[in-house]
Amino acid sequence: MRRTKEDAEKTRQTVLEAALKLFSRDGYSLTTLSRIAKEAGCSRGPIYWHFENKDDLYEAVMAYSSEPLEALVAECASMRDTPIEAMDLFLDRWLGLLANDRKYRQSFEILLNKTELTDAMSRTLKRERALTGSIIAMFRDLVGQAGQLDLINTPEDPDDLGLLSYTYLMGITQTWLFAPKLFSLKQEAAFFKRQFWVLLGRS
Repeated sequence: MRRTKEDAEKTRQTVLEAALKLFSRDGYSLTTLSRIAKEAGCSRGPIYWHFENKDDLYEAVMAYSSEPLEALVAECASMRDTPIEAMDLFLDRWLGLLANDRKYRQSFEILLNKTELTDAMSRTLKRERALTGSIIAMFRDLVGQAGQLDLINTPEDPDDLGLLSYTYLMGITQTWLFAPKLFSLKQEAAFFKRQFWVLLGRS
């Protein structure tokens, strides 16, 4: 029985990886369960064993590919006593994962550039918006703590700066994914990080 469960989980993982690849490359509409099955090296039967339909698989793929970011948010939010180090870590990991981690990068690619956001995506959108909210709240709390410790000097409200921090990173992300030849993310990462601190009043 244990072997059967392990095999089933391995198959599920293979299907998720195949779906992630095709959704990010071809988009939601053009990716069929038959194509995913072919990419995964199985029939459609195992897919239906683990997922109700393509929408259910899509939701699972997005949840799976967002795991690194969710873990990063939790880690940095727990570093409230060292807010500058926490935000430094978040910036380094966000940009580093985007440049180097295929799974992380593909989750943004799918959601931002490869999916028509319809009612069928309601579960995914709800989860993604909750994740967005958690990132903004993390920055708000860390910025507020940094201000209390006189580590940054700004008259701006932490709520506004939390939102600014998120939109700044998402702007970089969206621009690079849309036109990756426009700049080297690896080469410009240090510049983007310096400018982030200028925005927050810490030069």
